[in-house]
Amino acid sequence: MELFLWRHADALPGMPDFERELSPRGHKQARRVAAWLKERAPSGLRLLVSPATRTRQTVAYFHEDERGIQFCPPLYESNSPEKILELFCWPDDNASPTLIVGHQPLIGELADYLLVDVPHPESFRKSALWWLRGEPGQKTAQLVQVVDGDMLKH
Repeated sequence: MELFLWRHADALPGMPDFERELSPRGHKQARRVAAWLKERAPSGLRLLVSPATRTRQTVAYFHEDERGIQFCPPLYESNSPEKILELFCWPDDNASPTLIVGHQPLIGELADYLLVDVPHPESFRKSALWWLRGEPGQKTAQLVQVVDGDMLKH
């Protein structure tokens, strides 16, 4: 099963937190990562996205039609990695390939939970996308690739 974890791109400071928008840098990051992902995303990719403004803006570069997106308040609220993984039935062998767009610390906690005993970067940078692959019935995953929106050229 393919799982993509995408931390929202750089956002402007301010309050309320839920309504923060992407910065000009964040728009560039999101556009670059989305272009990379469009070239590699498997068909039937399920989109689970935090309903916060900055995550909606981030994923819009990948998928413009919000009708194909499942907005999940638990991705904005404080939740455990286990609860989030239940949302898309990890590690069920019938689960669709999934893209999760969310926030720190939850995105990093998901990666840490799935990559237990697997060497991986310590930080989950803004706009970073981590591509993980899991085998049916296995609770852990392998890290396939890490993409950084500041490092891509598009």
